[in-house]
Amino acid sequence: MDKNSKIYIAGHNGLVGSAILNNLSAKGYSNIIGKSHKELDLLDQAAVRGFFDSERPSCVILAAAKVGGIMANNTCRADFICENLQIQQNVIYESFRHDVKKLLFLGSTCIYPKNAPQPITENALLTGELEYTNEPYAIAKIAGLKMCENFNLQYGTNYIAVMPTNLYGPRDNFHLENSHVIPGIMRKIFLAKCLMNGDTASIRQDLSTRPINNIDGSASEDKLISALSTYGIYGDRVELWGTGNALREFLWSEDMADACVHILERVDFKDIAASMSSNKNEIRNCHINIGTGKEISIKNLADTVAKTVDYHGEIRFDPSKPDGTMRKLTDVTKLHGLGWRHKVEIEDGLGRLFRWYRGGK
Repeated sequence: MDKNSKIYIAGHNGLVGSAILNNLSAKGYSNIIGKSHKELDLLDQAAVRGFFDSERPSCVILAAAKVGGIMANNTCRADFICENLQIQQNVIYESFRHDVKKLLFLGSTCIYPKNAPQPITENALLTGELEYTNEPYAIAKIAGLKMCENFNLQYGTNYIAVMPTNLYGPRDNFHLENSHVIPGIMRKIFLAKCLMNGDTASIRQDLSTRPINNIDGSASEDKLISALSTYGIYGDRVELWGTGNALREFLWSEDMADACVHILERVDFKDIAASMSSNKNEIRNCHINIGTGKEISIKNLADTVAKTVDYHGEIRFDPSKPDGTMRKLTDVTKLHGLGWRHKVEIEDGLGRLFRWYRGGK
């Protein structure tokens, strides 16, 4: 890509999009467009078309999505499939209509079957049933990558789909109602530490920034304690969903961004397709896993977070709650073959995230 190419990042304020924007800016790309949800509703087809009519970007990065953890995915199932399909349809189709030269679609490794052989290669797609708790989101993301793949096959476009593993990093979502696993665990453990130490001021400050069930820092102490207890947060213990035995792979968001920009700058769809299959009539699974190839149990993750936060209370797991997929490790052979490897290990990343969460850098 040319450093002056007009690049539109859909979702530039989120965990994924902001990291990619920062990476591109650091590398000298100077013509980057981003629109907030208030400025451009990606669910509104007419608004998206009008945006592409006026801006005409040459490159699009589709990082916008409705996302959340197990609880949000399992309770807002219709929202997750409908809104993600709608966003993808609007952005990918308008990219096609406006002759966008390159598009990067970001999905998720939840697209793979829950019992896929480990580590999971790109060819595991559609070989078995999905994990039930996030099936709607996964189906939407599968549809998105197949849209990209089939536009390329029919029309010769250059749309590349990447599937990052579980991400964490600056601008992560710490709202307990719909957070992902690392920020959710980190916030719970930090608030439990505050309770243990009688640090009500820090609890009030935290809930003023991110209220829990509409309870903010101005509430009475009894209401604060009650709100925390609904999420298993007590002074002497933290209660987490599942058995703690599930294994997960985590990638620092800035590493993910670096991988995405590496792919944008060096990889075209035709090159991936040429290397994927000797049967030219069946070109499929041209997407690229982005991950570390390393995994950690949720129990060990929680213990590592507690060490990072300096919390010495008990961590209990509730086996009556779902674990999700028990193991989901990506095979990153294709990514490594393209010349990219991760840099930030989990212990370092957790320290960085906690400093960001607490207002530092």
